[in-house]
Amino acid sequence: MGSTSARMLALLGLLQSRPDWSGTELAERLDVTDRTVRNDVARLRELGYPVHAVRGPGGRYRLGAGARLPPLLLDDAEAVAVAVGLRAATGTAGFEESGQSALAKLEQVLPDRLRRQVSALRAASTAGPANTGPYTEEPEVDPEKLTALAAAIRDHQGLRCYYQDEPLELEPRHLVAWQQRWFLVARDPAASTWAPYRVDWLRLRTPGGRRFTPVDFPGDLTTFVVQEVARTGWAFHARVVVEAPAHEVLARINPAVGTVQPLPDGRSVLVTGGDSVQVVAVWIGLLGLDFHVAEPPELVEHLRALAARYARAVPDAARADASSADDAGDAPRHEA
Repeated sequence: MGSTSARMLALLGLLQSRPDWSGTELAERLDVTDRTVRNDVARLRELGYPVHAVRGPGGRYRLGAGARLPPLLLDDAEAVAVAVGLRAATGTAGFEESGQSALAKLEQVLPDRLRRQVSALRAASTAGPANTGPYTEEPEVDPEKLTALAAAIRDHQGLRCYYQDEPLELEPRHLVAWQQRWFLVARDPAASTWAPYRVDWLRLRTPGGRRFTPVDFPGDLTTFVVQEVARTGWAFHARVVVEAPAHEVLARINPAVGTVQPLPDGRSVLVTGGDSVQVVAVWIGLLGLDFHVAEPPELVEHLRALAARYARAVPDAARADASSADDAGDAPRHEA
């Protein structure tokens, strides 16, 4: 490397990329001598970077924790990943302002090419509600695919793609991150319909589609994704009778992921769902209210198994509950 400053930045980037390096490894990567590496390490120390060294043959270098944060050297994918993480942080209580500030600083120092990608992703995406419970799987999404979709949204560029092996042409409108998944809200121009599409199930084709004139979306994009996924994307749907009025149940859930219907006797019915009966069982248990489940049968059986398991965990309580059940065997019960 010709320039000393460029070589020092490259050295700093290597020291940040893994815990420790030998002097020989650094010299080979930078195409310089061991003596030049030692001199550049000394310059970094003078600039305030705590580079620790173990002397002797095969001595090694590592970047320690300093009094101030050194500049981070990120490649393209890392910069996009940091932007996505900061975008999520802005929706976390207590981190709204600091997340926005850090994201603005990142965009300010990025090269124009990356700044446009990150800005497009920022403008084209939102996060869904975080209090609706996790999915059981965490599909990976290629950062390049996210930046390509964000650019298509920004430039009003149509998509040619496969969605679960079905060929489609779409007009992309917005990206929503919810429950460890990314969804693309897009319009099918042939059918004039809107739908959320899981990004990890999309395969983009090249060349892309034609440019289009955006059509206004009739409603809130994030709420649309949450409601549509709740309606069509869950493997299990459940009907739960809750021993509480509708307003009390609504105060404990996000209305976007379920509907609450009042009953004449003051109770309410919660219609919801999830990827598995296990997830639904945990979620309705967190309501903190008494409830009765009528469907689906898989959930009813799973709750019975859970009840028996919890009863066995507290033997004295199990015997007391059994005795109470015998005494109340003829008591009238509510039907869902």
